[in-house]
Amino acid sequence: MCGIVGYVGPRPVVPVIIGGLKKLEYRGYDSAGLAVVGNRRVQIRRRPGKLVNLARSLENDPITGEYGIGHTRWATHGRPTEENAHPHRDCTGKVVVVHNGIIENYAELKARLQKSSHRFVTDTDTEVIAHLVESLLPGRSFREAVAAALQQLRGSYAVCLLSADHPNMIVAARSGPPLVLGIADGELLVASDVPALLDHTRTVYFMQDGEMAVLTREGVSLRDFSGKPLTCTPHEIEWSSEMAEKGGFSHFMLKEIHEQPRSLQDTLAGRMSLDTEQVLLEEANLTEEAVGRIDRIHIVACGTSWHAALVGKFLIEELARIPVEVDYGSEFRYRDPLIDRNSLVIAISQSGETADTLAAVREAKSKNGRILSICNVVGSMLSRESDGNLYTRSGPEIGVASTKAFTSQLAVLVLTAIYLGQKRKRLQPGKAAMLLSDLTRLPDCIQRLLDQSPEYERIAREIYRHDNALYLGRGIHYPIALEGALKLKEISYIHAEGYPAGEMKHGPNALIDRNLPVVALAPMEPDNPKSVLRHEKMVSNIEEVRAREGIIIAVASEEDDRISQLSPHVIRVPVISDYLLPIASIVPLQLLAYHVAQLRGCDVDQPRNLAKSVTVE
Repeated sequence: MCGIVGYVGPRPVVPVIIGGLKKLEYRGYDSAGLAVVGNRRVQIRRRPGKLVNLARSLENDPITGEYGIGHTRWATHGRPTEENAHPHRDCTGKVVVVHNGIIENYAELKARLQKSSHRFVTDTDTEVIAHLVESLLPGRSFREAVAAALQQLRGSYAVCLLSADHPNMIVAARSGPPLVLGIADGELLVASDVPALLDHTRTVYFMQDGEMAVLTREGVSLRDFSGKPLTCTPHEIEWSSEMAEKGGFSHFMLKEIHEQPRSLQDTLAGRMSLDTEQVLLEEANLTEEAVGRIDRIHIVACGTSWHAALVGKFLIEELARIPVEVDYGSEFRYRDPLIDRNSLVIAISQSGETADTLAAVREAKSKNGRILSICNVVGSMLSRESDGNLYTRSGPEIGVASTKAFTSQLAVLVLTAIYLGQKRKRLQPGKAAMLLSDLTRLPDCIQRLLDQSPEYERIAREIYRHDNALYLGRGIHYPIALEGALKLKEISYIHAEGYPAGEMKHGPNALIDRNLPVVALAPMEPDNPKSVLRHEKMVSNIEEVRAREGIIIAVASEEDDRISQLSPHVIRVPVISDYLLPIASIVPLQLLAYHVAQLRGCDVDQPRNLAKSVTVE
């Protein structure tokens, strides 16, 4: 979850590295550092805390070099101090490393190296890599020593190393967490994620596990850890550097919330025909015959993507009539899931690099399951390991709290459910047409909700001083209660819990008093009997909260006058298909969480103890 940047080329190296780290600070902000080499001398600067502390240090006392590596840290081994900040060195001070991941056998390696008189000065697992390379250098080139060291490491890691004795060379390797090479005219970059590269190039190569890249001014060479040459085939990224900037918004999260009408349009574009009433998902690589063989679907995901998966279960079971199980990626491989060649495994990940989700996919593949990914990053590890890919096309998402990626995932799941239902001939006549028509209206509906942001800020002022909150939902809206609660706890540090409203009498009613905000999700599709029934039950739940003097914030449809009589705070969402209401309902809850966090003085884009991409287990 740390951020890595490396640069070899003609430009001043420090601004390139600091600029790249700024684009990656969402991956970790416990400390930051960089190492540059000039005239075969290594200079290192590290600072605890956010990247701004390092940047100020370099402004007050500049350093220069010809090539270098940098790092922004999310702490795993060792406290977030200057001593534990990356980069780390060997005994000579000439071999330098930055690292994202965990070296599982570092204690064993460290004990062995200490017996050979290597001196360790930090509490990190990373330092062992520099000393290990140092021990293997005699009689080897730098590339060969790094390769030999990699073969002794166990764990999950992305690393970049340089040596003062090997000018204008960076060695990068991946075994788990992501690394992306940026290829430009006369210069090469390496980074943990694409945004760090976009100011310099859109020509990138996503490294695969077990690959090692040697970057020099002459170009890049790719090998496996045993030294076997590999082919580097880059491709072009569609994102621009401007897409990764704030664009006048105070926070990336706020910008990304407001980008949702556009991101949904991009997600839906070219994937449905109103004329033929068909969903077009050729990239899913699922023929009618393959769909007909599916007897069970497993959806695996983590965090916000897991909440999307829960909505997906409702959608697919109701529209395609296929049984669906939803698993946390982190739990999936620790049981013995019933998967065979007739099972479809849908893996959902914004980054396509989530370690737990990748582990679940590999478990499913070992049992001959078919993998379909829903992912935002073309060329990511998840996309390469899948049989079919449905890209969300959301553009870069920088804010740690996911927003536009979530609504795009939901839109893809709606399309997937319709597609499967059509292939299996389970959809009632006219149902697909109605859903596709509502999907075309969805971006405008979301824009109308965004235009009501001042109302959400008013409600936020009623609840931001409280330390607990409860979110209630039924059926397809229960996952939205979970996601709304997650957004609030992630960025405002209020303890918030999502709960199925029907379970209130089984315990949570004991929590309700005049100090507890309760967000009740009660939108409905008036012509849908199941939706109307669920709404009636939610009204009863709201009455229960009201009787106990809880602070009610209701999410209700625009034409629902009954809710106004029960709650002083009502968030209105457009009348739309029941299957699309979750997408509409979450947007006000994202903004509500944002305004609460602002009022509490929290760091919205970089909440404490969290990072954007969880690339280690």
